[in-house]
Amino acid sequence: MKDKVMDALQRFSKAMFIPILILPIAGILIAVGNLFTNVRLQAVLPFLNNPVTIGFGTLLSGSLNAILGNLGVIFCVGLSVGLANKKKSEAGFISLLAFLVFLNAMNKFMNMRGMLVEGSLSGTGQAMVLGVQVLDMGVFIGLLLGIVVAWVHNRFCETEFNNAFQIYGGTRFVFIVLIPVMVVLAVLFTFVWPYAQAGINALGGFIRGAGNFGLFVYGTLERLLIPTGLHHLVYTPFLYTSLGGTATVGGQVLEGARNIYYAEIADPSVAVLSQSVIWDARGISKMFGLIGACLAMYQTARSENREKIKPVLITAAVTSFIAGVTEPIEFSFLFVAPVLFVVHAVLAGSSFVVLNLLGCRAIGPNGFIDFLLYNLPLGIGKTRWPIYIGVGVLYFFLYYVIFRVLIVKLNLHTLGREADGMEMKLHTKAEYKAKTAATAGNGTAAAPAQDTAVDAATIVEALGGKENILKVTNCYTRLRTELADPDKVQDDVLKNQTGASAVIHKGKNVQVVYGLKVNAVRKAVDAELGLSGED
Repeated sequence: MKDKVMDALQRFSKAMFIPILILPIAGILIAVGNLFTNVRLQAVLPFLNNPVTIGFGTLLSGSLNAILGNLGVIFCVGLSVGLANKKKSEAGFISLLAFLVFLNAMNKFMNMRGMLVEGSLSGTGQAMVLGVQVLDMGVFIGLLLGIVVAWVHNRFCETEFNNAFQIYGGTRFVFIVLIPVMVVLAVLFTFVWPYAQAGINALGGFIRGAGNFGLFVYGTLERLLIPTGLHHLVYTPFLYTSLGGTATVGGQVLEGARNIYYAEIADPSVAVLSQSVIWDARGISKMFGLIGACLAMYQTARSENREKIKPVLITAAVTSFIAGVTEPIEFSFLFVAPVLFVVHAVLAGSSFVVLNLLGCRAIGPNGFIDFLLYNLPLGIGKTRWPIYIGVGVLYFFLYYVIFRVLIVKLNLHTLGREADGMEMKLHTKAEYKAKTAATAGNGTAAAPAQDTAVDAATIVEALGGKENILKVTNCYTRLRTELADPDKVQDDVLKNQTGASAVIHKGKNVQVVYGLKVNAVRKAVDAELGLSGED
């Protein structure tokens, strides 16, 4: 039962990446649009003060702001595609139809019961979604319907009929089944949702009432779940639901930290971004802290190994600083020195508290590129971004000092400190435990592999062969597979010969960490398996 629950959570988390990785692009482009309409910037750069550039900025920001009001349908389609086992594009199309059926069924039922509010909907618990007045379920409507559509799709998408009924088989039958399901759900949630919303509001109030302690727990837990791949299930509700706050911006009521600050970016009347932005300030450890950890590992390595590990650490540090991809560094000490990972999580959580206490309003969810694109166009007054940089420098030194002291005092076997020479690879949890038992604690150092070639044939063979691979997907940095027999996986081959940084075993789910080149790896593996990317 435990494995089934974990498998379901991991599958859901993989599907969430489809909308989650797209939405920040909208936020960055909204910030770019604001760059062309920023009055203070126009005073410094007069050539921006013309109808063409101002009009371009207004169109760019205005067109992308529409995404904020339609997160429900975005998550519905994204989740249904991500959770569909086959015929993914058709699952996405059917989910859009089902979403429309649900909206209109709820609207008609509410009208029959005289529940529709006239006039302004602000504060009434109702909202206009795709032009239809319904209960304001926010992003939850998309999460719910996306899961339901995917479940029905996976169950009935291959159902076929004979003779005259043949045209009603396949995904057409999926839609036929979904129509009554959507109607029933619409009626049911008309009664249930107000109570669910009250519970969510109470939970959000409790978390916000916990103040800095709540922030600390949030930040610490988000890092601790990195090995499971479930960390984004912690921050997503705060970014897109009322757990991350509720605010009225430009006359529109918005829920979720990211929704709020996206709207505030585009609103020139907002002098300072609201406090909700703190829920998305996850970049301190990525841009600064782990760089200090890399320096500590380099300086505590044996002198004969330093030149060997220098290019490895520099590559991992630059990737973390620029793009916010932390796994190569984190997996370099996660299993050989887990105490460092716990310290890392605690420091990451404490950084939220420090930023909040100092009144920082900078946007820093990932790496330095995002940080620049978000904050510089908005100016110091609106984001107070120098505070973020100052806190980052502080955490660079904290990470450096604490990691160095612990590595030396506890004689931790981090990169370059192995007893029997260096091995340029990361360890899986199972591998580390086996080696610990065999050598009484003499682990091998870890480091991100440097091979950048994509050898799909070797990857498939190391995963147990084509017949062993049931499903292949990917997230931002990991190739995620479901295998018939995970014991057939050759971890050493994946890490030493295919460029993988780590291999993570969770029951039948095996995740292979390739970093930013994972999309190319996924395409090559799909081609090797003879898949089109639809299945």
